[in-house]
Amino acid sequence: MSKPVIAFSIADGIARIVFDDAVHHNVVGAQFTKELARAAIACEVNPAIRVVLMTANGKEFSVGGDLNEFLRERNNLREHVREMAAYFHLAITALNRLPVPVVCAVNGMAAGGGMSMAMMCDLTIATRSAKFNLAYTRSGLTPDGGGTWFLPRLVGVQRAFDIMATNPTLSAEQACGLGIIARVVDDDKFEAEVEKLLRQLADAPSGSVAQAKRLLRASLNNSLEQQLELEAKNIAEIASSPGTLATLEAFFAQRKK
Repeated sequence: MSKPVIAFSIADGIARIVFDDAVHHNVVGAQFTKELARAAIACEVNPAIRVVLMTANGKEFSVGGDLNEFLRERNNLREHVREMAAYFHLAITALNRLPVPVVCAVNGMAAGGGMSMAMMCDLTIATRSAKFNLAYTRSGLTPDGGGTWFLPRLVGVQRAFDIMATNPTLSAEQACGLGIIARVVDDDKFEAEVEKLLRQLADAPSGSVAQAKRLLRASLNNSLEQQLELEAKNIAEIASSPGTLATLEAFFAQRKK
């Protein structure tokens, strides 16, 4: 039996999906996509999870598709890639539709499918030394993992085409400036900042962060009037919840001290 290439764990409301194949640069191959799909489904069915982390062991987040595997499967490549994409896209869909926030912590290079996964998450934080390269067309391939859906929504259609067609290697600062990722932190502070962020999201009262995520997603398809109505219903419901009332009472009690 092959050694797992993804480590999955749940503790204290935090699910951790950790790419764990550093010797092969955390490539996205057949085994990887199946394990990622299993981890995504495990997150989907567990109501105790408050936040999900996707990160990697090693010097690279993920260099993307396993092109060596493509060559080994050349006699059955169309079927092989179609099956890989099915598992990969099942994982992307399941993670993206989770009601809780999904955080991506990028160390090193995120290329190809690795960059697609970073763009899929609700909040991506990267080390200052991290790099991003979509890479597909350079290898004669086309993007997958939702790359053609997420990127234009983050940066606009023309800039997305430029990135897909010419494959620039973006620094973490450049990716952040374009809106591809949310935060950049110094390498030596990375782990501490990631843990601080996860705890903050997991401990948010009354599921407010999850509800904010739902509202943001709905806004992409709603008119202003529809969104305002949804906001009004949502804040009225959450304001009257026991958890929110307890949070408000604790806040004012603290101010009186």
